Amino acid sequence: MRLVLQQFLSLDGVSQGPGAPDEDTSEGFTRGGWFVPHLDEEFDRVAAGWLGAAEAFLFGRRTYENFARDWPEMTDHPNAPLLNGLPKYVASQRLTGPEWRPSTVLAGDVPAQVAELKRRPGRELQIHGSARLAQSLLAAGLIDELRLAIAPVVVGSGRRLFPDGGTPAGLRLLHSETTPSGIAVHAYESTDLPTPGTYCVGG
Repeated sequence: MRLVLQQFLSLDGVSQGPGAPDEDTSEGFTRGGWFVPHLDEEFDRVAAGWLGAAEAFLFGRRTYENFARDWPEMTDHPNAPLLNGLPKYVASQRLTGPEWRPSTVLAGDVPAQVAELKRRPGRELQIHGSARLAQSLLAAGLIDELRLAIAPVVVGSGRRLFPDGGTPAGLRLLHSETTPSGIAVHAYESTDLPTPGTYCVGG
């Protein structure tokens, strides 16, 4: 399976709490819900296309618990059969007995277990949100593709997908489009580490 990261970002790179003011208030974050005003039918179409390629899902604990709370109750949503029915893996050293079936807890050496999952046949193992998990898997060189949905808003504070001091990564643009509400959607595949260059005027 290919490991694909799908992440909502602001223009200043914030990934924390895009869906609601109380979605993730850790570290005193009070500016959640910044992505929601920019949702439109075109982005719903894009997101549904992504989900249609999923073979399984991979979450960090916090994102998993939010999804596990909400999606079993959203049976009339068109994406509910996929999210509720496909296998789910959650990286956590503390979670036991997950109730959102079918789910499997990955504890211990999570990158090694994710690498083993990638060797299984199938289409995509998708990470939704889960920025801390995504950062560790980017550092391990395990993510094959990044799908970034960037809302036209500057949040000003909050946890970022690409923090200062993060691991460098080389990327190649696969696809780009903008929805009517201004969400810029970029898909990248991972490549070799970036190499520096020097700009020469006229050369």
